[in-house]
Amino acid sequence: MTTTPPSPAQTAIVLSGSGADVSIGTLGVSMALPELVADAGPEAGRQTFEFFTARIPNAHTRLAYGRAVWRFCAWCRSGGLRLEQITPPAIAGYLEGLGATMSVASIKLTASALRNWLGFLTERGVLDANPAASVRTPRLVVREGKTPVLERQEARALFASLDAADAGDVLALRDRAVFAVMLFGFVRVGAVVKMQVRDFEDGDNAWLVLHEKGGRERRIPCHHKTRDYLRAYMQAAGLEPRSRVPLFQSAPRRSGALTGEQLDRGAVLRIVKRRCKSVGLPSSVCNHSFRATGITIHQENGGDIVEAQKLAGHADLRTTQLYNRKSGKMQRAEVERVQL
Repeated sequence: MTTTPPSPAQTAIVLSGSGADVSIGTLGVSMALPELVADAGPEAGRQTFEFFTARIPNAHTRLAYGRAVWRFCAWCRSGGLRLEQITPPAIAGYLEGLGATMSVASIKLTASALRNWLGFLTERGVLDANPAASVRTPRLVVREGKTPVLERQEARALFASLDAADAGDVLALRDRAVFAVMLFGFVRVGAVVKMQVRDFEDGDNAWLVLHEKGGRERRIPCHHKTRDYLRAYMQAAGLEPRSRVPLFQSAPRRSGALTGEQLDRGAVLRIVKRRCKSVGLPSSVCNHSFRATGITIHQENGGDIVEAQKLAGHADLRTTQLYNRKSGKMQRAEVERVQL
């Protein structure tokens, strides 16, 4: 059994890529079971299959939980533990051992994956009790996010490089519009790539319709720059207003032509890295940097944090505050007041 977890390119419901593992599937959906689960019998396999295919609707959560469970199963197998022999001390020891290589946030995600998976097996009668239920994880208190934020001059330089592109460069126009939606609207990249052309409601007072995680749909005002950038991109791309085709479309490398297929999050990240590198911006800039930059600038300009929360679609105001780096800049200024 290989000790390498599945790559992001693999299907989100694969827990192990080893040919030695047993596969289970129905209606065209299949999943490779770790040996630990396969050895526990067909019912353990069926219930694990149901947990990862039916209980978890979000593909990203499924992938994250799948990797965590797969790693834990490999660890148990290497130590000679069977599924029914897993105890709270064993799980606590495993999580403690992760401290040398994982952040507290990653450990808590792993614990959540194990707690939910083993709890599901307990509900279905595969296990007598959930061994992860009583295991506690390290406390995580986050007062400021770690997402890199662009300074105003850096954001200006990035947009200026795309403004200078030829009017017929549809990919530059596309990338500029993507960045604008994320920065001026505080929009998650996952919602950006799901947008269809009809989700841009054009007009003097334009709106954006966003399809967020959890099946939520939101409608937010469209910033005037975003409106102008979207108009230029759609005209160059030949996209018909109010159509149901993907708004932001992929393009084969070096082809310069859109495919009609929607961009994915990974493709947007590669675009961000490439465009930022071309103007000398830090390699740490990522998709979320635009969201954090927009919120920070909004606060520096005297914006209401509650209104920022509404635009960002955060359920908790504390989440919005994590993206606001205004206080960090103020603290740095205060520190520099100490002069010898």
